[in-house]
Amino acid sequence: MKQIESRGWTLTTVAGTSPDQIIPHVSDADIVSVVGTYIPAQVIDAMTRVRAIARLGAGTDRIDVAHATSRGIVVMNTPYFCVEEQADHTMAMILSLARKLPLSQRAIESGKYAEARAASATNPRLSRATLGLVGFGRSAVHTARRARGFGMRVLATRRNMSAPTDEADSLGVVMTDLDTILRESDFVSLHLPLTRGSRHMIDADALSRMKPSAYLINTSRGALVDEHALVKALHAGQIAGAGLDTFAIIEVLDESGPPDAHPLMHMDNVLLSPHVAAGSDRSGMDSVDAGIENIGAILGGFWPVPEHR
Repeated sequence: MKQIESRGWTLTTVAGTSPDQIIPHVSDADIVSVVGTYIPAQVIDAMTRVRAIARLGAGTDRIDVAHATSRGIVVMNTPYFCVEEQADHTMAMILSLARKLPLSQRAIESGKYAEARAASATNPRLSRATLGLVGFGRSAVHTARRARGFGMRVLATRRNMSAPTDEADSLGVVMTDLDTILRESDFVSLHLPLTRGSRHMIDADALSRMKPSAYLINTSRGALVDEHALVKALHAGQIAGAGLDTFAIIEVLDESGPPDAHPLMHMDNVLLSPHVAAGSDRSGMDSVDAGIENIGAILGGFWPVPEHR
């Protein structure tokens, strides 16, 4: 708040998240800043003087970017504010699933200790395991660095496979195609934005190409995964388990809670967290700082900072 006041800006906070609640407040705004609120075309059409929509976070899938662009409104984000936190969370899920901690927790609660001890005999040794990174942006690079520290073999793929591989080479990461990652990895971790092209990229076919002993990790966007297909694959033993921080079916930003009957909630080989991979004692402030820097650039007649755009 002090950063905003010191720049002479006026901040109006909107309590609601529906278009009817938002529209009365955006018509006279110069900048609209959002965290997780949906900004559809209906809301954008009411932005008669807005110059930019500033997303305090990485994903822009809840904003109609194409419509905003057609109206001459810049959409900005802060994609790098939590890359270390996301990498930490990804590795935490890998370690937890490798050591079967969800099963051990339930064994302690139920008194079925022998079951957990027997299951531990199949725990993968990470120094002999392969991690496949789908996407090789900043969070994936940080994840690769951590995984290499555990002695893991790391594969990665990305949309632009013709881009330089200096960073991958320096980390000992092998760049390859998605099919190779699915077939060879013991852990497949998703590090992609949600777009039309990436929605449900991990579907029944992709899951069928993974090893029965492999785990799927998603700390990016829930809809990258066809969750119905994932549930079927888990029930069928097609893959060994999953670690999910983001969801398409479960609305973790809704405090009413998840549906009690959701099958992902009751599996010993599934580790869930409510979209908290970005959180730390620094990331929130880093996102705000980057967002304010972006806003200042736009109001000053400049493009957003490349690292934050």
